Amino acid sequence: MTKNKLFMQNQKKLRMGMIGGGPGSFIGAIHRNAALLDGLIEITAGAFSSRADKSLETGKELMLDENRVYASYDEMFEKELQLPKSERIDIVSIVTPNHAHFDPTKKALEMGFHVILDKPMTLSYEEAKELYQVIQNAEGIFCLTHTYTGYPMIKQAKQMIADGVIGEVRKVYVEYPQGWLWKLLESEDNKQAQWRTDPSKSGASGCFGDIGTHAFNLAEYVSGQKVTKICADLSVKVEGRQLDDDGAVLMRFENNASGILTASQIDTGAENNLKIKIYGDKGGIEWMQEDCNSLMVRWPDKPDEIYRAGSPFLSSLAQENTRTPAGHPEGYIEAFANIYRNFARCIYARQNGQEPKKEWLDFPGSEDGIRGMAFVDHVLASSESEMKWVPFIVEK
Repeated sequence: MTKNKLFMQNQKKLRMGMIGGGPGSFIGAIHRNAALLDGLIEITAGAFSSRADKSLETGKELMLDENRVYASYDEMFEKELQLPKSERIDIVSIVTPNHAHFDPTKKALEMGFHVILDKPMTLSYEEAKELYQVIQNAEGIFCLTHTYTGYPMIKQAKQMIADGVIGEVRKVYVEYPQGWLWKLLESEDNKQAQWRTDPSKSGASGCFGDIGTHAFNLAEYVSGQKVTKICADLSVKVEGRQLDDDGAVLMRFENNASGILTASQIDTGAENNLKIKIYGDKGGIEWMQEDCNSLMVRWPDKPDEIYRAGSPFLSSLAQENTRTPAGHPEGYIEAFANIYRNFARCIYARQNGQEPKKEWLDFPGSEDGIRGMAFVDHVLASSESEMKWVPFIVEK
């Protein structure tokens, strides 16, 4: 709590209203746990479902004032704005399926709220371009929850590469294997499978719109290099499925480094062992989510080094996002919470007329969002093209 003392003196918690996250939503509970972990944010309102009864059900479970549990996000915006500024929500957290990202985000920003949005930014690249412009002109702060950038050892890897520890980046490997869609779960009573494989709710891509965007974001974030060209091959492995469930992408980066990205949701038995390996002309760095508190650094002329979360030898970026002493495991919820905490700190800094620390500004935003949607668009174009290599150009 000592890290938060600067802002908490004589100041109230930030009030948050959530859109989505009702019955059957696993990500809603993740967002709520992450938001509450540091005591900077409280949940005071919500429109948790498109069904009023389900929204009320969730509100009761969260022990909210029933007068601030709404039947729709439009009602929430309208009624919250009628409250005194000292009582209305400060933040809107949006945890709906992809097709319900654009409209509430646009409206919330235009009404002056800060917004934290589950990825991807929108249903389509065209929506992303429009929303990007809204974000640039908004008064509120926008955050996109690319969760994996919140891990302290990912931040350590990013800083070491930026500092030239492994030299010039030559090669990037990123892999996201899942196996949960190994069969046609969407034909069963599985809400998550049903919307994630439905083009009207998920968008034009399944696997790559869902976890491929995470892998792409991580590759650019850690390497510090932007992708300039791609060659993709997506496929549907489970008969009857409408959207891709497996694929691979060759990438070229702005410094001419090469990369390989693979993502799959039909790797039978696999869980969520996201992995990234980056090699430079001096050494290499390797990280995987199943051992998220460790970072391996490899050298050609001396033994490998293992960096551990909580170590006093880490960068300021990693230390600012480490919560426990070495040896005490931190994981997915804490990584998510780091994003929420940095987002909240920047809001407090603005309210107090202060400059936020550079480490607090390190959370995903509109640039990550539009590049993620451009990635999906370009991957689909490349996969369908006989030419294969497609220039990666982001329009805004």
